[in-house]
Amino acid sequence: MANSLLVTENITMQFGGLRAVSDLSLQIAPRQIVGLIGPNGAGKTTAFNMITGVYRPTMGKIIFDGQDITGLKPNKITEMGIARTFQNIRLFSSMSVLENVLLSKHVRLKANPLEAIFGLPRYTKARKRHYEECMELLEQVQLADLADEKATSLPYGKQRRLEIARALATQPKMILLDEPAAGMNPQESLELMEFIAKIRDQFSLTVLMIEHHMEVVMGICEHIVVLDHGETIAQGTPTEIKNNQQVIEAYLGAVDEIA
Repeated sequence: MANSLLVTENITMQFGGLRAVSDLSLQIAPRQIVGLIGPNGAGKTTAFNMITGVYRPTMGKIIFDGQDITGLKPNKITEMGIARTFQNIRLFSSMSVLENVLLSKHVRLKANPLEAIFGLPRYTKARKRHYEECMELLEQVQLADLADEKATSLPYGKQRRLEIARALATQPKMILLDEPAAGMNPQESLELMEFIAKIRDQFSLTVLMIEHHMEVVMGICEHIVVLDHGETIAQGTPTEIKNNQQVIEAYLGAVDEIA
């Protein structure tokens, strides 16, 4: 626990009589890539929503980088170093690729409203620095040549990459990816795995990802947590999870799906 970046201690989320997540305990080390898997309705997105401040856990505690973040607002959690993406791509459709990234970067812009209104030197310098940093980030994720293109005109795989770039613009220590391979073909999924591994190393990131594509999960995750009806039914390495009978049964006996 002392070496963990994120720790959840028995976090539980209850909606009336429905317990969506029950006693979820995670310990995720810095730079680790962890998969959170399970059938539809297992509680995976609810877990993400608790970690990122969308929901306050009914019970339990969330510790990030040694600080209790339980129940903090999403913007505060982002400032502390947790970023996320969503299953449904959420780009600003009327903005360019660069503008989408610049908008996310504003969470790190240190200036008060008066400085912005009057274009005072500190604000102007900060804007210039952020522009340069965003262009550098687009170079790193191989989107710089598309900086002026409308975000939604990009091919699907590049839109996914842009959404991750927007999360990276907030300078996170940890990134939560919600089904990043959704809708991708096999080649795009392979490129995504390579991309996630690359940004983990390049940005010293810790990654927690929800994913239904088992070839992606098994191919990139170092540790996997399996939920079913809100309960943790297994944790372990990809090999351990692949051979776990309870996990196979949770996927309705679809052995090939986790082979």
